[in-house]
Amino acid sequence: MQELEQNVLEQYNMEISSTRKIRGAVLCDTNRGWFLLKEVSLTANRIPALCELYEYLRTEGYTHLDHIEMNREGGHITEMENGEKYILKRWCDGKECEIRRSEELVEASAELAKLHLLLQHPMENKCGQAEHLVKIYEKHDRELKKVRRFIRKVPLKGEFECAFLKAFDSMYEWAQAATERLGNSDYEKLRNDCFLTGKMIHGEYNYHNILMCRDMRSSKVAAITNFEKFHQDVQVEDLYYFLRKTMEKNGWKERFADAVLNAYSAIRPISSDEMDYLRIRLMYPEKFWKVASVYYHSNKAWMSVKNVEKLQTAVMQMKQKKKFLKAVFNEPVQGL
Repeated sequence: MQELEQNVLEQYNMEISSTRKIRGAVLCDTNRGWFLLKEVSLTANRIPALCELYEYLRTEGYTHLDHIEMNREGGHITEMENGEKYILKRWCDGKECEIRRSEELVEASAELAKLHLLLQHPMENKCGQAEHLVKIYEKHDRELKKVRRFIRKVPLKGEFECAFLKAFDSMYEWAQAATERLGNSDYEKLRNDCFLTGKMIHGEYNYHNILMCRDMRSSKVAAITNFEKFHQDVQVEDLYYFLRKTMEKNGWKERFADAVLNAYSAIRPISSDEMDYLRIRLMYPEKFWKVASVYYHSNKAWMSVKNVEKLQTAVMQMKQKKKFLKAVFNEPVQGL
């Protein structure tokens, strides 16, 4: 254990048996069970909202989640002399959801639906609201065109630049179609409803934040962790994010999508407006935009081979998505 980690853990009432590094944090085996130590950049007013959410969910009987442990001084954040801030969370003894196992995807999707039914609660502490998706898409569209203008002016174009220009027209057509359809959809109604009724989302519902644990009957249950990005938004945004991550790892195979959507809708039915929202979100070339944005804001004198591969993957996946959208949503993507 490093000295800094030890100094932080000394601020809590527990005995540490062992520690090990995991994704961006330190997992601690203690006399009180498993805990996770992680550095945070949360603002002071964000912590009360997060603690309020945890307390509300536990009061409602929802216990498949982590929660923040208080230090010896009764605080939720432990700040060190160098200014670094840490939280310690009670953790779940389990492994990350295996995204290629359909039974675990079903459990994770069902758990999300159960969570969403509870995440309709007026908060005393402000938890934040999502930016308007139309504005997000318009910014993405402008950035894609900005990247194209930049690349066109590059005198000696490398593999990435050539691949980007070759794919741009097709990818931008997808982006424009999604943006236009969003503007003509009932998204505004969905968005206003979530604010009026206090609907919230996890904000980062992916397999890294879903732990498959064993309950008292030795059955697998999905424990949801890392609620730091929770906020008010259209709830199927969580479902979109989880579905997209699942599909990207499984080659856009329809049976995986059916498993995720059926498990969710069996507990929390998906309205036609929400299905349209999912379709629009999946239409947008998110990965292509992201790779382009990373390129534009990076050191272009040296371009990693991985960035070229990511760009090629993004283009390939959009081709797979065309067939996927037609099969799962029962209508072709017009003009694409």
